[in-house]
Amino acid sequence: MLEDLQARVNADPELVRRGQWVNLSFVLGVGEAEYVIAIADGRIENVEARRLPTHGGLFAIRAARETWEEHWKPIPKRDYHDIWSMLPKGLATLDGDLLPLMQNLQYFKDVLAIPRRKED
Repeated sequence: MLEDLQARVNADPELVRRGQWVNLSFVLGVGEAEYVIAIADGRIENVEARRLPTHGGLFAIRAARETWEEHWKPIPKRDYHDIWSMLPKGLATLDGDLLPLMQNLQYFKDVLAIPRRKED
């Protein structure tokens, strides 16, 4: 589901506008695989597999592959629909510098939910 994340986010002018002040990298953990997602001015510049522990970002969001697969369904089950709902249930974890995540929470929630949208 991450293959077209960059194209789909960058093609959404409202989402890019919402993230216009976001300039950072973060780690997205999908099961055992981890990806570094680089963002500049709200546009995803790069999504690449994390190969070294020193290759990272300001914060990390991790969940099991099955959790993300449910999150990315058009209508996910309760507790899987939002990263903030996934946290207290132990379905996802956050670590690192969470200030930029909190300052731009709706942007990141929408970026992580964009794979569930029907392709145009």
